[in-house]
Amino acid sequence: MASVLKKQLEQLVSSGHYVHLKGVLHGIEKEGLRVDGSGELSQTGHPAGLGSALTNSTITTDYSESLLEFITPVFETPEAALNFLDNLHRFSYQHLGDELIWGGSMPCHINNEADIPIARFGASNVGQLKHIYRVGLEHRYGKMMQTIAGIHYNFSLPDNFWQALQTQQGNTDSLQTFRSASYFRLIRNFRRHSWLLLYLFGASPALCDSFLNGKKHKLETLQEHTLYLPYATSLRMSDLGYSNKAQSSLNICFNHLNTYISSLHRAIHTPYPAYEKTGVKVDGHYKQINTNILQIENEYYSDVRPKRVAHAGEKPLHALQQRGVEYIEVRNTDINPFLPTGIDVQQSKFLDAFLISCLLMGDDEISEIECDMISDNLEKVVTRGRKPGLMLETPDGPVSLQQAGNSILEQVQMTTELLDTLHQSREYQLAITAQQAKLDDVSLTPSAQVLKELKESGLSHTQWLLQKSAEHRQTFMRSTLSSDVQQALTQQVSTSVQLQKEIEASDTVDFDQYLADYLAS
Repeated sequence: MASVLKKQLEQLVSSGHYVHLKGVLHGIEKEGLRVDGSGELSQTGHPAGLGSALTNSTITTDYSESLLEFITPVFETPEAALNFLDNLHRFSYQHLGDELIWGGSMPCHINNEADIPIARFGASNVGQLKHIYRVGLEHRYGKMMQTIAGIHYNFSLPDNFWQALQTQQGNTDSLQTFRSASYFRLIRNFRRHSWLLLYLFGASPALCDSFLNGKKHKLETLQEHTLYLPYATSLRMSDLGYSNKAQSSLNICFNHLNTYISSLHRAIHTPYPAYEKTGVKVDGHYKQINTNILQIENEYYSDVRPKRVAHAGEKPLHALQQRGVEYIEVRNTDINPFLPTGIDVQQSKFLDAFLISCLLMGDDEISEIECDMISDNLEKVVTRGRKPGLMLETPDGPVSLQQAGNSILEQVQMTTELLDTLHQSREYQLAITAQQAKLDDVSLTPSAQVLKELKESGLSHTQWLLQKSAEHRQTFMRSTLSSDVQQALTQQVSTSVQLQKEIEASDTVDFDQYLADYLAS
């Protein structure tokens, strides 16, 4: 793979087409629980000052009414995206009263699952659909899992880059077909190497014992009300987080767009016995959208997704099928509790170099055997990624994590050199140097730093993260928004409220009929 990447990069440089990499596009989605001053989950509704969760495109909610989700527009630089994310936090704090935005991926202390309020999106049919989908998630996975928060990093390349790369590779397909196939090439290589991102950036090695609510587990006690694994990197990405038996049977390894679409389509239309027992509408109340393995496409949890912005009323899979992959969504990023927004520019620049490298590596498909290896490696790294002597499986036999990591970083290094030349900077080199240091010294990883501070502070997981969250609030409150940004975000709030009213007034059928039409479309 290294030789393939080297050749592709050299051809981009010799042709001058590497300049199109300046047009790389970024967007960031970041979740954060609202908590009260004692670190308990907020029981208040979505703040009115943040507008409509249904129609505000930058500040909404995810699963829970208490789980804020910030969504940046698309920007050409990571700096611009992160600056906007920073501003969304600052604006939100104007409307949160004494509440805090939780600074970690694993949730605060939660007395009872019943305390977790499911997000509401108003009386419109589309708003009810979004709410009932989340009610379905409660019945399928439990509420507690839905309080986990993370960061999604959206990444795409411009058409002029795709046109140049297609010419370079001598491909004669349509641009849409070539672009989609290339994104799946990126995704396959991402899947092979994404364990490294969990080692480098995983920041959830511990959690509050209330999260497991007395369930059986293999975690150890760190201190009062705090459970952990000594060498864990990201319990958020472990089987404690987003996984279940129904989805484990899907075995989607992302070789081709058409097989990806067909396998998800099949899951959305295949009944699952346990969900059939739950029922759809029981005693006049909806428990889920349907009784199939997946209610909708978004229910499939994976660490990376091919995406396409859908038209109004269009399903995501139909958008992908009709117009191909537009961007990819990286979903395995923990919130770093040491950073006010949970992610910084250096991490973003490394992600860019990593993703471009994955695009330009070899084009091998993932076999069933390799797919199992990928799953095994991810499980090893999330639960014991910092364990000395840890071995990972590869098609060529077992290798140490450090050896495998060095091999990947050597390849990404070639991409960082090109990007620094392009941007006339040293920032990409500094980004990879920082990651190499973590590979050389495990104590520098965020997961190790979290455990070190937890042990030294003597605080519980909730107490420590409450302290961090309060510090981040102070950071945001120390500076004010520019008048232009303040005005734009305030206008967006009022526009979103009006738009929700218009959507609710425009419904012409009752919800039962709306859902039947939606499922039949």
